[in-house]
Amino acid sequence: MEDIVAFDILKTKVLKYILYKKRTEQEIRRKFSNENENLLDEVIEYLKEAGYINDMVYIERAVNEFINLRTLSIREICYKLYSKGLKENIIQQYIDNNQEKLYEYEKNSAKKIYIKKSATLEKEDIVVFLKKKGYKEESIKFGIEEE
Repeated sequence: MEDIVAFDILKTKVLKYILYKKRTEQEIRRKFSNENENLLDEVIEYLKEAGYINDMVYIERAVNEFINLRTLSIREICYKLYSKGLKENIIQQYIDNNQEKLYEYEKNSAKKIYIKKSATLEKEDIVVFLKKKGYKEESIKFGIEEE
């Protein structure tokens, strides 16, 4: 009986944590690292089966948010996803499955950055800036084309 109560208490804590903001499995593990590990594994498995924890859905939502709100290179997107504790193989799988969309987004982001920075920086400085941010050569060339 104690196990069921402990499971329910931890499940409620984890649910509150992930319903406030979508989280990755790794973020949940970090947050609740002081809890009983076996019990946490059971709660995470239960919530995965119930559809509350799904790293692939998390990646899709995060990338859509980045696309709508920011100008990032594909490399920067990957880095942000890695920092959330997502595994490289599922990040790479998402990128492979959405290559066209992400490449187009990166080209447009480079263009936006170029337009914004061209008022204060030289073309060469903007190219260096974009390279440092991880933009691909093709995206940079597209971004700095004169209109």
